[in-house]
Amino acid sequence: QVQLVESGGGLVQAGGSLRLSCAASGSIFSINVMGWYRQAPGKQRELVAGITSGGSTNYADSVKGRFTISRDNAKNTVYLHMNSLKPEDTAVYYCNAVIRVAGRNWEYNYWGLGTQVTVSS
Repeated sequence: QVQLVESGGGLVQAGGSLRLSCAASGSIFSINVMGWYRQAPGKQRELVAGITSGGSTNYADSVKGRFTISRDNAKNTVYLHMNSLKPEDTAVYYCNAVIRVAGRNWEYNYWGLGTQVTVSS
């Protein structure tokens, strides 16, 4: 079994910063892409940022220059550093990872349960 556990969400004022963490655990052989998605009330889930095992990153246009994604492969952990937060960043943030489970020859797509980020104006 594999689990993704997020932490670090909360309430912050506009202009503030937060750091989200997501740790993967379980019978993991390897982790390919890791990323963060978010879903605001009444909206579809959207990609915020992604990072490959080699460190290549991509970001949604709305967060470029403000958010930074990083990962610690030794700890199977991905981070999202969020600066200059805006009220429109308010959403539930979900961790996502493409993982090859030990003993299997294919990859699965896993999701965390989500962590709430609320930015007040």
